Amino acid sequence: MGGRAFFSWSGGKDSMLALHRALGSGWRVEALLAMFDETGERSRSHAIPPALMQAQADSLGLPLVMRRAGWADYEAVFTEQLRAFAAYGLTHGLFGDIDLQPHRDWEEKVCAGAGLQAVLPLWQAPRRALVDELLALGYRARVVCVDRRFLAAEFCGREFDAGFIADLPEGVDACGENGEFHTFVFDGPRFAHPVPHRVQALHEIRPAAPAPGHYVVAELR
Repeated sequence: MGGRAFFSWSGGKDSMLALHRALGSGWRVEALLAMFDETGERSRSHAIPPALMQAQADSLGLPLVMRRAGWADYEAVFTEQLRAFAAYGLTHGLFGDIDLQPHRDWEEKVCAGAGLQAVLPLWQAPRRALVDELLALGYRARVVCVDRRFLAAEFCGREFDAGFIADLPEGVDACGENGEFHTFVFDGPRFAHPVPHRVQALHEIRPAAPAPGHYVVAELR
């Protein structure tokens, strides 16, 4: 294990645990790559504002690369950045996915297209075991988005902890790997200091058809 790599960074708990494992295994992580929407105001996956993503990276002591893209040009922009990493001498891309094969297939494809190799430190680990590992390590995260098809709005804004997991309805994955919820990690052993933040408001979002879902998103400041 080890080598020069970038990390595909969502700012959430799975990304954090994968990064923690990668650093512990000797990977030299030279950049966190975060993808934002066309406006640059919110991250694509977790709707986190750039100032808080930067604060995360600063506390982790890692450079943050932020790119904007719509869904139509997401892959092109992502691959363009990977080629820039490869030109700089990076050899690998690190990802936090657990067991969704289509995600791994895409990651391996875009990395190969840029001359990099994809590595997934959490791959095929039991989902609940990963949650227990994250909490045992002392990482703290805030739930910043819930899909109302699975969870009530009141789950959004809560801390991701043992109480949150105990309150999850039957059938909702503790990792949220099926898209039930997303998180923002703000403290833990790899952080120099906690990332100050607060939940300013909750917003309901219904994506335009044919995108599924009915979301509640926490506006963080």
